[in-house]
Amino acid sequence: MIELAEMIRELGQELNAALAEGPSGIVRFELGTVEVEADVVVSRKGGVGAKVRFWVVEAGAEGQSESSRTHRIRLALHPRLVAPDGTHVKVLISGEEEEGER
Repeated sequence: MIELAEMIRELGQELNAALAEGPSGIVRFELGTVEVEADVVVSRKGGVGAKVRFWVVEAGAEGQSESSRTHRIRLALHPRLVAPDGTHVKVLISGEEEEGER
């Protein structure tokens, strides 16, 4: 399992990588709302300052604890590129496929 925060960080890194490569060819995509749906297990350790964690469950994961419950969440993320002066910039990314991607 991976923490939900880590999944979102990795998604951001993928979007940054696509942006850094720059638009190539004539087909480009405007970056819009990114919708993510994931099955998560919520865990909480007891004690003072207890922290709740959301763990993303892999498809077909086995060996899950009987006491944990899986919840499906849907997030709508709205990535924005912000210029140094604070203005939002329209973002175009390429649709190049990386080796090993489906």
